[in-house]
Formats: sequence, structure tokens, C-alpha cells
Amino acid sequence: MSIALDPAARMPLTEHLRDLRKRLVRCLLLLAAVFAGLFPFAQQLYTVISEPLRRFLPESASMIATSVTSPFLTPFKLTAMCALFVAMPLLLHQAWGFLAPGLYRPGS
Repeated sequence: MSIALDPAARMPLTEHLRDLRKRLVRCLLLLAAVFAGLFPFAQQLYTVISEPLRRFLPESASMIATSVTSPFLTPFKLTAMCALFVAMPLLLHQAWGFLAPGLYRPGS
């Protein structure tokens, strides 16, 4: 991708802001889509990820919720972090697509 040397061909600030907004919206939609795909499996994700910790608990012990909202928020937060992890390559691609034109000289 090359950018013209002509100063008139440079993007004005509003174009940069539009591009940033477009890329941020894409990122949010991607995260929402991945989260929606993973949320039905939130309990299974929680079970798999908590297995190493539960393995070291005594036989009669179990993990407990320490606040009223923990039973809902823990799988929710875990699913959100997994969605972020799964979507990270595409999120970084969007970030690079926004930053790369400003980092390279035209023709190099």
C-alpha cells in the first residue's frame, strides 16, 4: 500500500477520525459476535478453566461464591476474556490497518 507524496493527497483529520470510528465499530461488532458464540458454553468454559484449581481442593470441599453476583458474573467475565482472546488476531489486524499508513514512508 503506497501513499502519494503529494501533500494534497494527505487525509484530513476528519477522514482519520472516520477511519478510526469504522475500525472501532468493526472491533466491537467482532467482539460481540464472538461473545455471543461463546456465551452458550460459559459454564463448560468455567468448568474447564477451574479444573486445575478444583483438583487441589479437599474431597469434601467445593468452590463458593463470595458475593451475590459472582455466580452470574464469573462465567460472564470469563466468556468476555475468552472472546477477547479468540478475537485478538482480528482486533490487532484492525489496529495495524489504522496505524500502518502513518508508520511507513511512501514507496518504501
